[in-house]
Amino acid sequence: MEQHKNRTEPDNTAVRTALWRALHVQVDALQHILNDEIGLLLVAPPDDWMERPDMKYTKRLRASVVARSRFIEDLVIEQAEKGIGRYVILGAGLDTFAQRRSDVVPNLQIYEIDQPDTLAWKYQRLIELGFGKPENLHFVPIDFEVSSWWEELLKTGFDTTKPAVVVCTGVTLYLSKEAIADSLTQIAKLSAGSMLAMAFYLPIELLDEEDQPMQEMADKGARAAGTPFVSFFSPEEVLKLARSAGFKEAKTISTKEMKQYYFADRTDGLLPASGEVFLLATT
Repeated sequence: MEQHKNRTEPDNTAVRTALWRALHVQVDALQHILNDEIGLLLVAPPDDWMERPDMKYTKRLRASVVARSRFIEDLVIEQAEKGIGRYVILGAGLDTFAQRRSDVVPNLQIYEIDQPDTLAWKYQRLIELGFGKPENLHFVPIDFEVSSWWEELLKTGFDTTKPAVVVCTGVTLYLSKEAIADSLTQIAKLSAGSMLAMAFYLPIELLDEEDQPMQEMADKGARAAGTPFVSFFSPEEVLKLARSAGFKEAKTISTKEMKQYYFADRTDGLLPASGEVFLLATT
């Protein structure tokens, strides 16, 4: 494929995550944890994209990405079946739930919140590829550290009187702890029965030994790219944040639990890295 050129460009992390999801389908054994190659269509990378170092040498990170994507998808579908009709994605990147899950999407109002360039680029590619943008898919452009994502969300007509599912992956690493705490406090005020699933990143000393060198390399690369990693949390700190924000119930989901959910019967050695912990909280 040839790289598609546009006036705006998506965030590099969003592109990498989309390609990891596609790579899982193309190189990992069945059964696939998540079937998502639409991101690959959006990105349209060069033919040798699988040879990129961040594709070839990051198998455990790829496993983590597809596991957390599947975890979120299962959660949203479960809540939709219970009647929750609002789905908010903080840091949506090149998420393709709205394009893939036609069985669920018509019953949801989906709000994708991310950097303006990423959303503008994604919108253009969806149009070019014939996916379009349905009326129930709302793009909410925002710089998380500068403006209020909540205020921008309200401008879309978001209904605050009804419960919602809010998810956030791949974002907290780049935000200050103050910005994270503010977002949690805002989400905790959502209508009763709302649910949050947010990924946090563990400090390097809490990672499995085999994952520590990769984390050190990623940290150096992020600093060089001008997007340094900012915030890391232990599971205990995550729960403390949730309690301080005012959530009624909160628990963490560990990598060990993710392995039990999605990797227990695999025979190909695919296992997730140990860098993330999920907060699952309800209002």
